[in-house]
Amino acid sequence: MAEHEEPGAPGLFGGVFARGDAQTGDTAWLQAMLDAEAGLARALERAGLVPAGSGAAVTEAAQAGNFDVAELGELAPLTGNPVPALARALARRVPTAAAGAVHLGATSQDIMDTAAMLLAKRAIDVILADLARAAAAAAGLADAHRSTIMIGRTLLQQAVPVTFGLVAAGWLTSVDEARAGLATVSARRLAVQFGGAAGTLAPLGDDGPRVVALLAEELGLAQPVLPWHTDRLRIIDLATALARVTASLGKIARDVTLLAQSEIAEVGEGSGEPAPPGSQGARDGASPRRGGSSAMPHKHNPVASIAILGCTRQAPGLLATLVACAEQELQRAAGAWHAEWEPLTALLRLTGSAASWAAELLSSLVVDTSRMAANLAATKGLPLAEHVTSLLAGVLGGAQAHDLVAEASQRAVSAGLPLRDVLLAVPELEGRLASAGITPEQIESALEPSGYLGAADAFVAAALKAHEALDARLSQGGQDG
Repeated sequence: MAEHEEPGAPGLFGGVFARGDAQTGDTAWLQAMLDAEAGLARALERAGLVPAGSGAAVTEAAQAGNFDVAELGELAPLTGNPVPALARALARRVPTAAAGAVHLGATSQDIMDTAAMLLAKRAIDVILADLARAAAAAAGLADAHRSTIMIGRTLLQQAVPVTFGLVAAGWLTSVDEARAGLATVSARRLAVQFGGAAGTLAPLGDDGPRVVALLAEELGLAQPVLPWHTDRLRIIDLATALARVTASLGKIARDVTLLAQSEIAEVGEGSGEPAPPGSQGARDGASPRRGGSSAMPHKHNPVASIAILGCTRQAPGLLATLVACAEQELQRAAGAWHAEWEPLTALLRLTGSAASWAAELLSSLVVDTSRMAANLAATKGLPLAEHVTSLLAGVLGGAQAHDLVAEASQRAVSAGLPLRDVLLAVPELEGRLASAGITPEQIESALEPSGYLGAADAFVAAALKAHEALDARLSQGGQDG
């Protein structure tokens, strides 16, 4: 867990807020900075600006295990960031002939910004993999439950029938759109930073642009048109793409918490993972079960959904901070750039954790179709009032039909009767229906939930088709336009 022990997510909370393999801790940051320095040395060598072998020498030395994170942290206050101390320490670890290739032409922000892009790219690869798992699970749910009818709910009240397949298809489409946006940012907006002291690369003269191109090639990042020291739109684009992911996952988690309520119980979370090997719970067999309560033995809480929401609720504030940091002075910012590091790190970590939780949640979601049917039946036909109104409007007019069905619905609720019984058994209503030529069979048909699903199945099919297309595009290295 040491990799995850960072501000905002110490070891005690890492299992919730730093779940998954999207490494963003101090060691990951350090390695990304070292990779930026090593990539620069290789680019400089390819440009013929440093002795042959310099790139390999710096790369060999640029391993996080060779450096003391705590010591670098203690030296960082001297310069406001850890790069100067790191550059000196790295230069001491390479042969004298190669030392001149370390940090040549660069400023601290070049290394930090490039490291942030590398850190983001590596984290995004993991996040996208977890999102692909989540999307595949959602697609499976959508396909399997295309005909599973349930009550739809608007403003938290019973509305009209829907299918659980359509609900899952909504989850799927949202996750896929978030995946596509994140893949686009990863491919197009994560760029190297190399501008030197004030964005001119003056120490390299006319060779500067060529080194930038070589550096981008070495690190697998985009090549910017020019240095972006105080143009932070790339950071905003990255943060926005991450926030879109958390918004998508937060909606799914909120739906599950609502549908998993004891009084509704239409879905439930799977049992989750066992206690980690080597933990006290695994050794003594007495580890808390997933979803358990410290006080109430009967409870099965939707822990994965709750954890997702715990991650995603933090994202808007982090995004707002990063957007606020974009106002930066002249050629180099006094504080705003520094203020980006922790919120960006936290946003990457929390998004990665939410994606990991979501992949497990959707892969193990328990769907209770019998409970869905029972809850729908318990509505006694009231959610089909709109359908009955549509039937009557053709002969009575819209307003009169609405008023008649509203009156019947009120009577049904007051008497605790099915809407059908009121419509067909109350003399004054029955007479009005008969005079309009509406038969009992037509009323019965209008009150059948399966006959009032509209384009639900077509929408599910469209979502599944779009999902297959996105998977194919992303597997070929494409991104959403």
